[in-house]
Amino acid sequence: MKLIRIGDRGHERPAALISDSEYVDLSDVTPDFDEAFFGADRLDRLQGIVAERVAAGRVQQLGSRRVGPPIARPHQIICVGLNYRDHAAETGQAVPAEPILFTKSPNTIVGPDDDVRIPRAATKVDWEVELGVVIGKRASYLADAEEARDHIAGWVLVNDVSERSFQMERGGQWLKGKSAETFNPVGPWLVTQDEIPDVGELDMRLSVNGIQRQRGSTSTMIFDPFAIVHYISQFMVLEPGDLINTGTPPGVGMGHTPPIWLREGDVMELHIEGLGHQRQRVLGPR
Repeated sequence: MKLIRIGDRGHERPAALISDSEYVDLSDVTPDFDEAFFGADRLDRLQGIVAERVAAGRVQQLGSRRVGPPIARPHQIICVGLNYRDHAAETGQAVPAEPILFTKSPNTIVGPDDDVRIPRAATKVDWEVELGVVIGKRASYLADAEEARDHIAGWVLVNDVSERSFQMERGGQWLKGKSAETFNPVGPWLVTQDEIPDVGELDMRLSVNGIQRQRGSTSTMIFDPFAIVHYISQFMVLEPGDLINTGTPPGVGMGHTPPIWLREGDVMELHIEGLGHQRQRVLGPR
């Protein structure tokens, strides 16, 4: 099942995508895809409702409607750094023995095709195509990676936009380089686990102005999504609807020689196999 949210920013309605151009409205079933929805363990019930509505012909055309992020603002966004062997190599850093964790402000989330805005005083804005994990059940002190599997609602495509000078040159606080407004496009869909046979074998791509900059696969992850959820649960409680950005493959702007940074007017396009496509235009500072 592919869950989407359709409508103007701040007024999105929950729905299920049936085809590239059709959806079933679910706003009478749940107000939103948020903590309350996931915490009530309603995904299985939703499958039957969607099937009934498709059979009854209650299908609508997507048309030119805006697709927002497929989840409402989460309780928290947790990110994993240097989680791809080839990305660690391009940055000249050692492969970590344990996941490197940092947070990102939840209000960075925007839709998959919304604009990304360069913050004031920024000089090194970068891109990162990533697999996102949406938590489906409250997770604390999970026993192992297999138990973690049961606490995942599904997968999303994420652009973990970063400002490297804020991140690395302003006191070593990664949060500052990750949390500017619009710095976390998500979607277009939340794809439930049953739709993806092997999340460890997904092709990933990102281009800027039509030039491919990132190409990789989730197969080069150091820590897979199930291990990550288990690991994080040993240090904090993950709430339903929380988002985890699991790291990026090689080809980020700072990995080029010389580095390449985003500029006003640039266009980013991202794709992860089975998780859809994003397109963002880069705007200048307010």
